Amino acid sequence: MILLNALVEFKKILLKIAWFIPGFLLFAAFPPMGEKVDILFALAPLMVLSRGGNPKKSAWCCFQSGAFFWVATLSWMPAIIKNNGPWPLVVLGWAALAAYCASFFALYGWLSAKYWAWAKGLSSQGNVRFVPLRRLLGCLVVEPVLWCGLELVRSRLFGGFAWNQLGVVPANTSFASPASLGGVYLLSAVVVLINGVTAGIAERFIATARAKMRKTYDATALGKFLSLETVFAFALIYGIYHYSYISSFERERMVEPLRVAMIQRNFPCCFAAREERPLEIYSNLFERVSMFAPDIAVLPESAMGEIGRVDGGRAAAFAAFARRISGAKAILAGGERMDEHRRLYNSAALYEDGRKAQVYDKVHLVPFGEFIPGDKIIPALQALAPVGSCTPGEEKLLYLHRPGKKEIPFGVAICFEDTDSALMRSFAAKGARFLCFITNDSWFSNSIEAQAHAWQATARAVETGLPVVRTGNSGVSGVISPNGSVNLLLSDGGKPLVDASGVMCDTIAVPCDPSDEGGKSARTVYVKHGDIPLAIIFTLLITAMIMVKYGHEYKRIRRMPVQIG
Repeated sequence: MILLNALVEFKKILLKIAWFIPGFLLFAAFPPMGEKVDILFALAPLMVLSRGGNPKKSAWCCFQSGAFFWVATLSWMPAIIKNNGPWPLVVLGWAALAAYCASFFALYGWLSAKYWAWAKGLSSQGNVRFVPLRRLLGCLVVEPVLWCGLELVRSRLFGGFAWNQLGVVPANTSFASPASLGGVYLLSAVVVLINGVTAGIAERFIATARAKMRKTYDATALGKFLSLETVFAFALIYGIYHYSYISSFERERMVEPLRVAMIQRNFPCCFAAREERPLEIYSNLFERVSMFAPDIAVLPESAMGEIGRVDGGRAAAFAAFARRISGAKAILAGGERMDEHRRLYNSAALYEDGRKAQVYDKVHLVPFGEFIPGDKIIPALQALAPVGSCTPGEEKLLYLHRPGKKEIPFGVAICFEDTDSALMRSFAAKGARFLCFITNDSWFSNSIEAQAHAWQATARAVETGLPVVRTGNSGVSGVISPNGSVNLLLSDGGKPLVDASGVMCDTIAVPCDPSDEGGKSARTVYVKHGDIPLAIIFTLLITAMIMVKYGHEYKRIRRMPVQIG
């Protein structure tokens, strides 16, 4: 009896541990492991559970998996502590952010189970069965839309945390093309569809095993694995990829070469002591690209922090020094500036010979990093912001001038902005012909953050159909093509160069001005329509679920007996 009880308890423990496995598989699909195939079946156990129609159990198990995934995938946050960051705030922020993001997993589990509970009907014998059309709708529409809609909400709500959507994984493979139609969220939908097929097969195995145990086994049940929903799911996935390839061919247009150089300085983060002789270090790096004579040399975020304000005289003198040694016609570098009202900005400036520096001020600031929520109302809070309380700027393009040729408008993303697909889409819609991403990830040196951050950028190139030039202070630096292929600055071991200095030169294919081709537009479907289609479908789905719920409540109340007297 004691042994039996022990086995029962052991089984319960195993079942509890089992719900961490989907979270581990999701984590394994992203850096540093990068086992991308895992993304195709990681969610299947959670989907099988939600299809059981128990909202509370589904929400709790999804939260456990989500918590494991987010704690693991955000494990780079404590790296700030090694760089003299305040450990109590770091640990608190890590736990709070992981719990917040895991709550979206829980909400998906709850909503999905609610739908599947409604999708079940009762036969005349009282047995539970699925209404075929409701099941097909659930597999093809409800599950993908719920997941992608919640990803969209997470990416926008309270300033947004657009990090590690499911679609980031296929965006870093040769199957990234659907992002040009519906952004990274459409890629997430494809991932959910594939996981749904896996979940459907698992359901049939389970149903067949149960029927065999009850002596009601039907050998023809094995032939039902390739069901209508599976055929429709793969047909839908094929259609998405087929149309995305056709769309990419329709957008083909003339291009012109642009020589770019990426300068990866690897200077210390804001919490560490500054290195001496930055000009000597930069001089060595600039000389290494001089033979390439780049049209533009891109320095990382905060590069001017060692020199001076980006709109000041010292920065202009440094830019002239950089152009002279590197042979670059223009220099793009990040830093800070302060306006006449003493407002602080995290900025990027484009320096060209004989022209006033063009400045872009970061639009999408990082809460608790570049500002503390409410610090403009309560000034005392501003002292808690690690880099000072910054002010958001306005969306604008910078213009690269070249002798005898048309100027080239381009968009700049500073640090976390490269995860903001809506902002990059806006730049493309305004006429940007390439994108520059500059970041300073030395805050998280000696961690997985730099590579994880670089993965987010790939989807932006496919979404906008524009080449991306990325320079990280401590890595990862390189060029991303509109089809998602990357060419990175590598170490001697063939891996992306991280936490070390280096330079890279490449020639990117910049789309020609539409006016040169009779007004032909190279804008992708995503640039034209953005996330509006997903937002509408998600809103309609949630509205329909609410209406069904309260419709059932109304009918139940009407059927209740009325007592008189």
